[in-house]
Amino acid sequence: MARRKVLAFSAGVEAATGLGLLMAPAFVVRLLLGDELTGLGLVVARCFGVALLALSLTVWPRKEVTPQAVQGMFLYNAGLAIYLAWLGTGGHLGGPMHWPAAVVHGIVAALLARPAGKPA
Repeated sequence: MARRKVLAFSAGVEAATGLGLLMAPAFVVRLLLGDELTGLGLVVARCFGVALLALSLTVWPRKEVTPQAVQGMFLYNAGLAIYLAWLGTGGHLGGPMHWPAAVVHGIVAALLARPAGKPA
């Protein structure tokens, strides 16, 4: 799969998640982590929503895919896949979208980790 498509997919999903965190943070957190969100957690979730929107806008592929966009989105997806897997395997947290999110982040990271120009 072309890196442009992988970046566009990932940026689109993260933009949607960011919007969800801005508009209904408790609902998104319940889906992903299976726990309630109150107080300062709502503030932090909305800040993360803004960060996801900024990341999505920054890495959205334009005329050419930059190494910085690939590296940034790789680091984000790999880090989140590892962290979500740790949360799930340790029995800490887990909502209905927890493992699907962890797997998708891992797949996107793997696709972005391949050297440029290699066939899919």
